Parts: sequence; structure tokens; C-alpha cells
Amino acid sequence: MKAAKSISSYAKKRSIKMHDSTMERGASARKFLVNVADVSLFLIRVVRNTFSRGFEFRELLKQCFQIGNKSFTLISVTGLIIGLVLTIQSRPVLVEFGAESMLPGMVAVSLIREMGPVITALICAGKIGSSMGAELGSMRVTEQIDAMEVSSTNPIKYLIVPRVLAATFMIPILALYADALGILGSWAGANIKGSVSFVLFLNQAFASTGFMDLIPAVIKSFFFGLVIGLVGCYKGFNAGRGTESVGIAANSAVVTASFLVILVDLVAVQVTDLIR
Repeated sequence: MKAAKSISSYAKKRSIKMHDSTMERGASARKFLVNVADVSLFLIRVVRNTFSRGFEFRELLKQCFQIGNKSFTLISVTGLIIGLVLTIQSRPVLVEFGAESMLPGMVAVSLIREMGPVITALICAGKIGSSMGAELGSMRVTEQIDAMEVSSTNPIKYLIVPRVLAATFMIPILALYADALGILGSWAGANIKGSVSFVLFLNQAFASTGFMDLIPAVIKSFFFGLVIGLVGCYKGFNAGRGTESVGIAANSAVVTASFLVILVDLVAVQVTDLIR
């Protein structure tokens, strides 16, 4: 009898745990679908206000300047270091196989196709995404966004659209700038244990690259900027009321934007491979 009771009690506890886990999975699925719907509605509002009258060109130029100014130094240092490290790491292997002349082309293709756009986007996700999330989150906490809505000012048009477009336009420019500095850093790395003229290095680098290397990288950089701008603005615009929600919005913007950049890059690589 005792054994039967213990077995029945264990079965009841087991069924209760399974029911709770099922409820948790259902709640997680519902929460995910609600978030997807909320993001979709936010994106529709942004697109609709982008093509409406009364576009804020001054705010767009201001946000472009701020994005470029905030990221210029870090992108410059990172681009030089990436090119230098790629050259130093790759040169011994190429020398071993007698293919040292392929070093400039290999580094240029790696930078233009993948390293430059992705590293630039990840840096901007940390710098720009967190800045947008914190700035808009603090405006939500201090009820500035609510005051704009009460005074019949559209916060989407004035706050969100210029930031999203500025990130979309500036990140491809920063990626090209990082590519140029990466090639310069690669030339400096090639001259550590050798002597290569800058003109010869550039000729060898650009001889291995073409428009099918540059155009897909620029196109996916636009999508990187769009993702970073949308995520940063969405997290900040929908922040909670407490002061700690500002930090949560900034941190969530960085993590989500970085993940989506890697995901977009994966899709872009597959599409580019099919086109080629």
C-alpha cells in the first residue's frame, strides 16, 4: 500500500511538473509572437512616416554627424589593426607555400567581403545601438515622448525616422572607410619583414577584387545599419517607466542588434553565393 501511494504521489508530481512546463512553453511562445507583432507594427509606422510630408532633414543630418563622430576614432583604429593582424597571421603560411604575392589580394578580399562590414556593424551596434536605446529610454522615463504625443508632435517622425535613416546611410560609409584603413594597415604589416611599395601593393590588392566583391558588401551594410537603427530605437522607445529600464534598453539593444547583424550576414552570404 505504501509503495502504491508513493508511486501515485510521484505520478501526480510528475504530471504537475509537465503541466507547468507546458504552460511555460506556451507563455514563451505567446510572448514571442506578441513581440514579433509589436516589432512589425513599429516597422510599419517607421516606413509610413519616412515617406510622409514634413521630413526632418536637419535632424537627419544631425544624427548622421553624431553617428560618424562617435564611431570615427574607434573605426579608424579597428580598421588599421584588422588589416595589420590579417597580414601578420597570413604571411608565414603564404611564404611557406611560395604564394607571398597573393597576400595583398587575399587581405583585400577578406576585408571588403566580410571583415570590414561585419566588424564595423558590430562596433556600431555597441556604440550607436546602446546610445539610441539609452537616449530614447531616458526620454521615455522622463515623459518627454509622452509630452510630444500630447502636444500633437509625432515622435516617430521626429525621433525615430532620422535615427534609423542615419544609421542606414552612415554604416556603409564607415565600412568602406574601415576597408581603406584595413588595406593601409595590411601594407604596413607587409613592410614589417619586407619592403613593398604602396602603389604595387594597391595594384595587387585591387587586381584580385571586383564589383561582385564590393556591391554585395555595401548592400548588406545598408541592412546592418537598418537593423541597428530599428533595434536601438525600438528598445529605447518601448522602455519601461523605471530608471533601471534605461540600462536594460541599452543593453538589450546591443545584444539584439549584434545577434541580428550576424544573422543578416549569414543570409547575405548565402544569397551572394547563389548569385555568384
